[in-house]
Amino acid sequence: MNNNKEDNAVLMRSIIQRIATGPELSKDITQEEARHGLEMILENRASPVQAAIFLIALRMKRESDEEMKGMLDALLQATLTVKVEVDEVVAIADPYDGYNRTLPSAPFLPAVLAACGVHAVSEGVASMGPKYGVTHSRVLAAAGIAVNLTPQQAAERLAREDVGWAYVDQQQFCPSLYGLMSLRTEIVKRPSLTTLDVLCGPLRGRLKTHLVTGFVHKPYPRIYAMLARHAAFDSALLVRGVEGGVVPSLRQEGKCFFYHNRGEEQSVDLNPLQLGIDQVVRAPPLPDDLPKSARPGDEIAIAVDIGATAQAAAQAGMLALQGEPGPVRDSLVYGGALVLWHMRRCSDLPSAADAIREVLDSGKALQQFTAAKSA
Repeated sequence: MNNNKEDNAVLMRSIIQRIATGPELSKDITQEEARHGLEMILENRASPVQAAIFLIALRMKRESDEEMKGMLDALLQATLTVKVEVDEVVAIADPYDGYNRTLPSAPFLPAVLAACGVHAVSEGVASMGPKYGVTHSRVLAAAGIAVNLTPQQAAERLAREDVGWAYVDQQQFCPSLYGLMSLRTEIVKRPSLTTLDVLCGPLRGRLKTHLVTGFVHKPYPRIYAMLARHAAFDSALLVRGVEGGVVPSLRQEGKCFFYHNRGEEQSVDLNPLQLGIDQVVRAPPLPDDLPKSARPGDEIAIAVDIGATAQAAAQAGMLALQGEPGPVRDSLVYGGALVLWHMRRCSDLPSAADAIREVLDSGKALQQFTAAKSA
């Protein structure tokens, strides 16, 4: 990319003129232009006003596939990527803005998978709008896990047999993207970066890397599958999960999409009863006694105190690892079974669920989790 200020200004002006002319006259830009545009933003070669217009105009006109791929190219180039000394890595990417209606269980999922011999990493940030919910970072920190590892440090933990899992933060693996946090807060609405956050994949396996992420809205499986292939994920598991996470509803039939070997995506219907899960709640509920904490004028942000909720999620997760039955344990069984089945470690979902229950009941999952505290 040419770093000449005049050339940059001309290119960004041209891009904005085309994408920001209303719902009927706006035009798509090329994949290369989208890459250049986001590169300029990441490298502070565009003004904050230009950056905001670029992101919002693309979202309002609806990004094309080529535009999404171009922006993803810019993020992949900016990501600090490390190859882990294991054959396969599973990247678990829950919503970066967290949970605000249920207690998240997925922060404990990588340790459970590690107990099954699957090297798993989760990623995220401490806090992000528009929900400003409870994130993996908050829950793991409350449980005593370091959440500020560099990608290299996380890769070393992932490769250790006694640990086998890690968390890595966007602030560490893509600092230029993390640097747009205040801009994204001022934009208020979700820009396309919200879709792309989960696709950076900073830790990669020697042979294969698998993406596991969630969605809510029906158009997204195709989009995520297309982008995951572009980001060189060998397989992807896309779960219609509670609050957009990787665990489906515990009480309703669900659906997930997947592909293997970068092929076309397929879908499968899910029924928690087939996995021996019979719950009256769709996900672990928030405790009734949580202190309230609202953001003035914000109808989306969490209405309970983040710190207290993260602590509650950490306590509930630790109890599930210690064998306590309930919706947190069932969530780990469901989410873990989907991953084992997707990776073809088990022939069907019921046997995969049994494998997860075995590492929970034996204490092996708890051992993998606590090993990370002293790693």
